[in-house]
Order: sequence, then C-alpha cells, then structure tokens
Amino acid sequence: MRRIERLFRTLYFAVPAVLWSVTPLQCALADFPVSYLHGNGSKAYPVVSLTWGLLAISFIVIVIVGALLTWGIIAKRARARDIAATPVGRSGGGTQWLIWGTGISTVALFGSLVWTVAVLADINGPPSKPTVTIEITGQQWWWRARYLSDDVSRIVTTANEIHIPAGQPVRIKLIGADVIHSFWVPALTGKTDTIPGQTNTMWLEADKPGIYRGPCTEYCGAQHAHMTAFVVADPPDVFKAWWDGQIAPASAPADEQEARGQVGFVFHCGACHTVRGTEAGGTVAPELTHLMTRKTIAAGTLDNIPSNLAGWIANPQGVKPGTNMPAPGLSGQEVADITAYLETLR
Repeated sequence: MRRIERLFRTLYFAVPAVLWSVTPLQCALADFPVSYLHGNGSKAYPVVSLTWGLLAISFIVIVIVGALLTWGIIAKRARARDIAATPVGRSGGGTQWLIWGTGISTVALFGSLVWTVAVLADINGPPSKPTVTIEITGQQWWWRARYLSDDVSRIVTTANEIHIPAGQPVRIKLIGADVIHSFWVPALTGKTDTIPGQTNTMWLEADKPGIYRGPCTEYCGAQHAHMTAFVVADPPDVFKAWWDGQIAPASAPADEQEARGQVGFVFHCGACHTVRGTEAGGTVAPELTHLMTRKTIAAGTLDNIPSNLAGWIANPQGVKPGTNMPAPGLSGQEVADITAYLETLR
C-alpha cells in the first residue's frame, strides 16, 4: 500500500513540474497548490488516508482488469474459422471467473464502505472543545468572517483571509447571504455549503502555521472562479495579537492627502464599507478597517499592492465583471487620495 501511495505522490508532483517547465502554462498553474491529496490537521489526515486508499484500490482494479483483458486478447485469440466452428454452449470456467470476480469486488467494496463510514464518524466532531468560533458568510463574490465572543467588545469582522490558531480546533458557522456557495479548504476540511436561511456548522484544524487556500466549489454566478478564501493558521500567540489588533479602530490620517482620501472614502464608499473610527458604516461590502493586513483584495483576485488597489477602486468592473461594486466615477486625484488613505489601514 505504501509503495502504491508513493507512486501516486510521485506522479502527482512530477506531472505539474513538467507542465511548469512549459512557459505558456506557468501563469495558469500559479495557484496549483490547492490539493486534496495531502492535508494538515486532525480532520484532514483520516480523509487523506482514505483518499489514497481508495485510489490504490481503484488502481489495483484497473491493473487486474487490464491484465485480464490483455491476456484474453493475446492468449485466447481465435481465428475466424475457429469462431465459425465453435458451438454455442455453457462453459464451467466462465462461471468460475464470474464467482471469483463478484466475490473479490464485493469484499473490496464492503471494505471501502466500512472504512468510509469509520472516517466520517472519526471526523464528525473535534477532538477537543473549539477555542474559537467564526461565522463565515458566503456572498457574491467574497467571504465575510465574523469572530464571535462572549465579550461583545471582541467581536470583529474581516473578509476573505480567515485567521485561526494553529494546533487548535475551530468551529465554523456557515451562512449563505444570497445564493448557495460552498466553503472548502482542501488541506484542512471537506466541503460544506452555505445556504440562505440556514446555518451549517463544521470544524477545522491546522496542525502547523501556514496559509491554506480554499476556492468556492458551488457555482454561484459570473465571478464564481474569483471567490477565494485563505485560511491563515498562526501560532496561538500571533493569532491573539492579530485579533487584538483587529479590535482597534483605524488610525487617523497623518497628512493632507490622507485626510482628503478619508473624506472621499466616507462620501463615495462609506454606504457599503465600514472603517471603524470613521463615519463609514456600510455593511453590504467587506469591512476595511485593517485592509492592509490582507495579502489580497477582491477575494483573492489581486495582490494587495497600491497599483492594484487604485485600479480596483477606479474600475472594479474591469477587474471583476459583474461584481456588485459599482464604478464610482472618480477623478485621478480622488483615486490617488483614497488609495493613499486606504494604505494607512493597517
């Protein structure tokens, strides 16, 4: 079994490496690391083992069927005159093959069923009480993450980049705001739908720090392909510091341009976006109080750098056609001022 698993792993990593050497495909494969063939965390490990096991069983079946078919073609080949002269009748050998084939298939399928049920039971609940509860809402086309707490002052909202403490189970409550989406982080957990009017609960855990990518896997409209969540697993002390930082309001503008940018942002964008500490209090779009702590914007569509941020503000439909963010019709100076202000939101 281990040899077969190693063979699959070799093919899995070798094929992309060969493709990567072909220049025209390099951009298309830039996000290839999304994979369900390896995992990180107590919920992912049993599923990954099951996946490799079922792949191994399938591979063995294919080899056996292929070998028997090849043997039948070569060793049992008959000439046309032999076929014409062969009487139609039953053969005891054929029945024996059917009995053995059906018996082996039944054992393999039943064993796979038992293994699958055992894994589902194993991952049904976390190994210990979750330390963090996050309410994640799927929207066209981004993810809202709301960190829940008994202390109301510690409830914070962010978007698309979901921080969790490494080595600790986290409870996730999933809600659909408009249409059905599907939350899936392959390296950490399986798929769970976000359905309007319903709350689905799941859990996940990352056993080591890292960034784990999760695409929406339920077609949800024109920009379905540009709706990515990033689960960022931090060491527990780093996670606590991150959460403490998210509670703080936005810093005040430090110069005249940033002050103009804040005024322009509140006027043009504040009806949809929130920046705590300002008059911008919209709730239909991502909260931006600490925007610059995120690595991407537009739900993973663009790197969070000033040029991309300015382009997104000026013409969101040119970047993500169909998105609910309208083009604000700003002048070049207004875009520059708002971008300069947004860069202070750390």
